[in-house]
Amino acid sequence: MSDQLPQSIAFIAADSEDAKAAAARLSVLYGQSRIEEAEVIVPLGGDGFMLQTLHENMGTGRAIYGMNRGTIGFLMNEYSEDGLRERIAAAIAETIRPLEMEAEDVDGTRHHAIAINEVSLFRQAAQAARLRILIDGHLRLEELVCDGVMVATPAGSTAYNLSAHGPILPLDAPLLALTPVSPFRPRRWRGALLPNRAEVTFEVLEHAKRPVNAVADNLEVRSVRTVTVRESRSRTATILFDASHSWEERILAEQFRY
Repeated sequence: MSDQLPQSIAFIAADSEDAKAAAARLSVLYGQSRIEEAEVIVPLGGDGFMLQTLHENMGTGRAIYGMNRGTIGFLMNEYSEDGLRERIAAAIAETIRPLEMEAEDVDGTRHHAIAINEVSLFRQAAQAARLRILIDGHLRLEELVCDGVMVATPAGSTAYNLSAHGPILPLDAPLLALTPVSPFRPRRWRGALLPNRAEVTFEVLEHAKRPVNAVADNLEVRSVRTVTVRESRSRTATILFDASHSWEERILAEQFRY
């Protein structure tokens, strides 16, 4: 992060006894600053709590150094109460750029949301979704019949995107992953890698017969007609990783798991 030790740290905890107890101990050891006055925010919990913290501090300039008090904790550092100021000062800073979603529902109402991990479209009923995909206004796929499809950021590429057999992206890669969920037709289409400046538009075909929902991280819009997704050019967040377990190392390790 820098050669100077951070003087003001705000500890915040997920809604678990383990996380709350850790926050109480760390506050005694290092002091507790108000979030709006802190140089660094330390969320204690899992990846879901980290995403919530990133959303709430998007564009504030405050760095986020998470420590795992949850389950997987892919976005978190290992928990330790020793030498925290030194760890933060030596941490590697990565910039997160979220996706911006604009969705129009069947009533014509427009919805706006941001997503750090992914924007997903899912079938709402028993029948598969039928979608048309345009990239920068150019038709690229006339019809995708599937359970769903998503646009994932590098930060989100190891989350639901990976479960749907999408590619893992380095955090600094200028790319987005376009990944289908259970594609039925065309059967062999497994998605695409897009430049991060691309704008992706999904048009829902037969939206009355085959309703589709759009989800930006955990915000859901039901019965959409069109969804446009692009990487934000104005919103950013800074996330800190221990040099001994950097995002690059995590990406490499994840790709060699079996």
